[in-house]
This record gives sequence, C-alpha cells and structure tokens, in this order.
Amino acid sequence: MGNRKLKKRNETDPAFKWKIEEMYADDTAWNSDIDKVLSMAEGFDKYQGRLTENAKTLAAAFRDKDEIWQKLERAYVYAQMKLDEDRTLAASQARADKVSSVIAKVEASLSFFTPEVLGASSETLMKYVDEEPSLMQYRFIIKDLLRRKEHVLSDAEEKILAQINEVTDAPDSIFSMLNDADMKFGTVTDEDGDEVTLTHGNYISLMESGDRRVREDAYHNMYSSYKSLINTISTAYSYNVKTDVVGARIRKYDSARAAALFSGNISEEVYDNLIDVVHEYLPVMHRYMKLRKRILGVEELKMHDIYVPLVDIPKKTIPFEEAINIMEKALAPLGKEYTEQAVSGAKSGWIDVYENEGKRSGAYSFGSYDSYPYILLNYSDTLKDVFTLVHEMGHSMHSYYTRKTQPFTYGSHSIFTAEVASTVNESLLMQYLIDNEADLQMKKYLINYHIEEFRTTLFRQTMFAEFEQLAHQHVAEGGSLTAEWLCGTYSRLNSLYHGPALTEDEYIKYEWARIPHFYRSFYVYQYATGYSAAAAISSKILNEGDTARDAYLKFLTTGDSDYPVELLRIAGVDMSRKEPVIAAMETFKNLVEELEELL
Repeated sequence: MGNRKLKKRNETDPAFKWKIEEMYADDTAWNSDIDKVLSMAEGFDKYQGRLTENAKTLAAAFRDKDEIWQKLERAYVYAQMKLDEDRTLAASQARADKVSSVIAKVEASLSFFTPEVLGASSETLMKYVDEEPSLMQYRFIIKDLLRRKEHVLSDAEEKILAQINEVTDAPDSIFSMLNDADMKFGTVTDEDGDEVTLTHGNYISLMESGDRRVREDAYHNMYSSYKSLINTISTAYSYNVKTDVVGARIRKYDSARAAALFSGNISEEVYDNLIDVVHEYLPVMHRYMKLRKRILGVEELKMHDIYVPLVDIPKKTIPFEEAINIMEKALAPLGKEYTEQAVSGAKSGWIDVYENEGKRSGAYSFGSYDSYPYILLNYSDTLKDVFTLVHEMGHSMHSYYTRKTQPFTYGSHSIFTAEVASTVNESLLMQYLIDNEADLQMKKYLINYHIEEFRTTLFRQTMFAEFEQLAHQHVAEGGSLTAEWLCGTYSRLNSLYHGPALTEDEYIKYEWARIPHFYRSFYVYQYATGYSAAAAISSKILNEGDTARDAYLKFLTTGDSDYPVELLRIAGVDMSRKEPVIAAMETFKNLVEELEELL
C-alpha cells in the first residue's frame, strides 16, 4: 500500500471525470444564477402581508419560492462539487462560502412565508387547494405545514432563528476543521515495510491488514490523536447537543429526538423498536465475536481485530469497466430499463471515478433537480469499490426516477428512504456474488463480508443511535457532557454490543469523538432502519419477481411526496412494526450459523 503518487486534477483522463460543465459552462453563468436568486429573494417581499388573500396569490408565491430554491440548489450543488474535486483551490472555497451566505440571506428573506401561511385557518387553506388547480401540487406540503403549526413561531422569531443558523452550526464547523484539517495521525509502517501517512481515507484498509502489528499501530495512532484533543471535542459536541435540546424547547417539542423525527412524521417507536430488536439479537453478535476470536487464534480479541477479514483471498484487481459489468448483471432483477440507465449513466459523465490531489475522500451521490444524479468515487480497483459504486448508483437511480416523475417540490428524498435505495442494490450485488461463486474460499469470504455489513450498519449505527439518545437525555435532564461522561458511556455501550469475547482497551472509549455524523443528531439510526427495509425488499424482489420489483420501482418514483414510512409501504415494507428489523436480524443469524459451519 506504499505512497502511490496521486495525479493532479488536470492530469486525470476526462473520460473518468463527471461532466460538471453540463451544469454551468463557466463562473459567469454561475454568478448570473446567484444574482438572479438574490434579486428574486429580495422581490419575494411583495407577497408579505398578502400571501393568503386569495388562492391565486398563494399559488404564485409557492411557485416563486420553488423557482428560487431550484436555482439556488443548482448553484449550491455545483459549488460543492467543484470544491470536492480539489479542496486546495481558493476559488472553489470562495465559491462555496459565497453560496452558503446566499442561502442564509434567502432563508431570511423567505422566513415570513411559513408563519404567514399558517396565520390562515386550515379551512381557508384547504378551500384554496380545492378551488385553484395549480395549488393541487402543494396539497401535501400544505397539510404538512398545518401539522407543524404548533412548532412554528412568529414571523419575527422565525427571522431571528434564520439569522442565527450560521452560528448554531459552529460545533459542526469546529469539529470538521479539527477533524479534516488540523488533526494528524502520524505514520504507520505497513506489511510491505512502507511508511504510510495515516489518514481517515486509509484507516479502515490498514485495520483490515492481515498483520496484527499494522492494525494495532494504526488503531493506537488514530485514537491517541483523539485522546489528545478529547476535552476540546467533548466541548464542541456538548454544545451541539445543547443546541438541539434548546432548539427543541424553543419550538415546543417534547425532546430533541422528537424534534428530529417530527420532520419525517416518524414515530419515536421506530427508533425504540430498532434498539429493542438489536438488543434481543446481541447474543448472535457475541457469538460472531467468539467465532472471530477463535478463527484469528488470538488470546485476547481487541478492537483492532474486528475489521480484518476472517478469510484470506488473493488480492484481485477489478478495473472500473469490469465493475460496471458486474453491476449490470447483479442488478438484473430490477429489470432492463433500470440496468440500461444505470450503465449508460456510469459511462456518460455521471461519475467522477478516481482519486486526485485535493479531492474529497469517500463517496457520495449528489446533484440538483435538473442536473445528472452525479456520483463521486475514489475508485481503487477493489471488490469494496464495486460495492461502493453499486451503493451510490442506488442513490442516483432513486434520484433519476424521482426527478423524472415528481415536480421540484417533491424531487428529493428523506435519508430514511434514500438509504433503502442504495442498500437494495448492495443486497442484490451480494446475493449475485454469493450465488455465482464456485470457489469455496471466496464464498466464505463473501459470507463474512456480508456479516460485516450487518455489523457495521445495523449493529454499529444502532449503537451510535443509542449513544446519541443517552447524551441528549442526559443534557435534557440537566446533566453535563464532560469528556469523562461521554467516554464512559461509549465504552459501556461498546462492551454491551460486542460481548465478553472482546477484551476492552484504553482507546475504544475515544471512538465516539471521530464520528462526524453525531453533529447531525438522530440521523444515523436511518442507516440501520434503511438496511433492514432494504434486506426485506431485496428478498421480496428475488423471491416474488415482477410484482415485488414493480412495487419497488414505483416507490423509487415517489420522492418526497408523502412521509417515509408511508412511501415504504408502497414497496411492501412497514417500518412502524418490528418485523423488518427482526427479518434482517434472522438473516444475520443464518449467515453467522453458515460461517460457523464453513469455518
């Protein structure tokens, strides 16, 4: 894994870059959109005081508001993607900063909209919807606004909150700056004797090293850095939680969690069901840890031993072109239209494929309502990269189907449903690979890989969700989030989830401090619910065929046109019940039993 020299952005073959110029040919076009947005937002005050005087005015205001946000979304997405191509460019940083402050200005200019709409009675608003055809499109939005009525403040108060948004984001910005820019993790000598700079990007691959010394060094280096800053990070996170708790009180929610789940109309029972079912199945996770300890042949199983694959397979190089072919075959159960579009997108400018100097690490699917559903990858020819491609393509195809079918108003998705679309693809890929693998060693490797997906998504994210819940509860009850409390709570949860086969160490208690998702509170549980829903849906598609597939494809077209739990019912899954999580856990149990037999 030595220090392979990265190409500069301009040295990368254009065939492997996303066609971002399809959004804006140059900065002049981008600046022109920004100017239009600002001017439209300033002109929006013509509706102030008369928004609900009649149905036609209300419809016009909704349309203008959509137009402002559609244009601003496009400018924002472009700025963000340009920055992610190469974070060292000052011009890209300036563009991203500019669009952030424009968003704050627009939010302030439009902040009177919701309180004023809600100043009218529900009878008046629904009468307008019935008499004005162009308001029909906004029926769901209006009904949802009425649902939120008790949590919306006065016009003046909303304006103040809109203006302090930039300030309340401070804990996240401080943590990101520490985590992405200031923190250094030293170097690790890898199994080939090469000295490698430890980064967020290569940490997991070092933790998967077959050489225990490499894993231990990477682990110690990583968490020593967090330990050295633990009081600073604890303070940042503490203020993040306080912001949530105070914000929930200001808006008259029962708790910060209730406030976070309210936007998707998701019952808190969904959150509690997830934790309850995962707790019921912790003995199976403990069995897997015991199996891991036995196969690795270690006297003490440590945290730095839990990522290494239990089965050795020869290093296999999978070029990007081959990954596309695998994707096409694996996603065949979703039908010809789906696979043809996914393959054509992958080959015609949706994807930024390879790493370059200054490029953002990781992967994502992004895009605006009227752009390609772009994908950022840092593809490095491994099987894991094939999974990443297929996962992100799930998000992008979800966007493709939605934007083709829904108006801008409903053209995005909640995280709750978005994670389903990406994970259904991953489940289908896993099933395809296991079914078509003749080599027993490779089959064992894939089953272990599948188990690890469950461990890192369903169990780990649920553990994170439980940690967040405890932290917010502690603050709501007047407690203080000291470094000692945070580390102690995390350490206890980690022991509970991994069981007696794992020997605790002095570093794992600092792991919470490196999780950026904690700054978007009550967000990670959706990875676990999404994984459960996807396991149920992919199994339906494989077992029931066309009917299940068509129901799922219909779900992909729905965007944000209803609440997530309702939309998933279209695909045949009811997340208000424990059954989908239990079904996923049963699959996990079967996989562990199968691996026990094979090993």
